[in-house]
Amino acid sequence: MVTSSVPRLVVAAPSSGSGKTTVATGLMAAFASRGLAVSPHKVGPDYIDPGYHALATGRVGRNLDAYLCGTGSIAPLFAHGARGCDLAVVEGVMGLFDGAAGEGELASTAQVAKLLRAPVVLVVDASSQSRSVAALVHGFASWDPEVRIGGVILNKVGSARHEELLREALDQSGVAVLGVLRRAPQVSTPSRHLGLVPVAERQAEAVGAVAAMGSQVREGCDLEALLALARSAGSLEGAAWDAAGALGAGPKGTGRPRERAPVVAVAGGAAFTFSYAEHVELLRAAGADVVPFDPLHDEQLPDGTRGLVVGGGFPEVYGPELSANEPLRKAVAALADSGAPVAAECAGLLYLARELDSLPMCGVIDASARMDERLTLGYRDAVAVSDSVLAEAGSRMRGHEFHRTVVEPGAGAVAAWGVRAPARRLEGFVQRGVHASYLHTHWAAAPGVARRFVERCGGSWATAG
Repeated sequence: MVTSSVPRLVVAAPSSGSGKTTVATGLMAAFASRGLAVSPHKVGPDYIDPGYHALATGRVGRNLDAYLCGTGSIAPLFAHGARGCDLAVVEGVMGLFDGAAGEGELASTAQVAKLLRAPVVLVVDASSQSRSVAALVHGFASWDPEVRIGGVILNKVGSARHEELLREALDQSGVAVLGVLRRAPQVSTPSRHLGLVPVAERQAEAVGAVAAMGSQVREGCDLEALLALARSAGSLEGAAWDAAGALGAGPKGTGRPRERAPVVAVAGGAAFTFSYAEHVELLRAAGADVVPFDPLHDEQLPDGTRGLVVGGGFPEVYGPELSANEPLRKAVAALADSGAPVAAECAGLLYLARELDSLPMCGVIDASARMDERLTLGYRDAVAVSDSVLAEAGSRMRGHEFHRTVVEPGAGAVAAWGVRAPARRLEGFVQRGVHASYLHTHWAAAPGVARRFVERCGGSWATAG
């Protein structure tokens, strides 16, 4: 039995908009500036916050999602990311006790904190209250006795007098004040239709914002007390997640010689920033040579490409540039037409469509995509409708939708998934080697997806003709 004792904190809040990202990212940057190796984590399916975490720590930001991956995967995935680190900071999602709709505490920050045996630091937006803050904190601290609120960081405090009133009220709550942050517009980050603007789209500004968050936290928080609290976390027993182990393979994956490893091209750059680090790790463990490329700038796929993965992001923001790169659009269409394995989700689906907001795209899927005013958001329970490069017919998979676009039709002659909630429907497209869908999935929940995909990259289509 392996035991993980990495000191850790979970940064939570009573509700969204309280300042979790500012505080969590600031803590990561502040501790990293002290020379500590800080492991960054995010509760839930969010792809954008981990980009800011990575800037703050110099390490890959990783997600902990109990709905997508199962409760039993949280501690192993955490230990995988935190291996060799001095400290881990976990940013929560929404309010502390908010989780998957209709599923109780499932996928909530509170549940993840319990699974990690980690103390919680509650970030409270104090901008419109004084003495009432004590009642709020008392309620959160007493709601679930298994969740340990180790302290409070007061955010958006207006003045020295305001701080004094807040501290006086909290003196009677029994919960320590570990930090006070004044209103600071310089640490704000711009948002648009799906949340914060990703780091890849504003690198220089993001670096400045993260530095400002770190400075604000260093000046306003008791870092020694926070580190002591992190060290009070309970030990976690069990082996860390490992891609090769998840595939049931040895440390060299499939054992295929690297010179014969099929090249799997993975889209990146500013237009395709949504991905989980474990996906690439699983592809490599399954024997693939993973090569990133940028559809905004690269006019050809990587040499020797045998398979293509196009994840999520913001193609709607970069529609003109993606459309203007006609050589790459044609290369993608030719690869798909050859029968090569192609996995596309959300933004990838839009890119494979015939057009996006009337701009020509790759034309792999006979569908039209456009921006929409309505936000589609939520977890999904899905079943594979047919055999594909990712799954066998009948396989169950949990996913997440997050988009303000519409694809018409919503499913092909052969659909990718049958979605069971919130309403039963067919969704996505399966044709030859292509699997395209709106659903974001986490392959750590079903590692066989990566093995199946890589195996098909070396299939008969690659040697035919």
